Amino acid sequence: MMESTKRPATEDAPRGLVCRACGCRHFRVLYTRRAWGGRLLRRRTCRHCGRRITTYEVPASDAPALST
Repeated sequence: MMESTKRPATEDAPRGLVCRACGCRHFRVLYTRRAWGGRLLRRRTCRHCGRRITTYEVPASDAPALST
């Protein structure tokens, strides 16, 4: 008999960016700049509808370690 394994809800959730206007997951980076605190600011545009979004990213070397 197989036991059902429950995974946390965060594992089932889709990862990455999703356009709020059209639901597309494909973006093009328009430009990248340094932001306050060593973060990176990326201005992106949806390839399908053209909506623009801004993301702030932490470089991998500065990111806190994830505990498993």
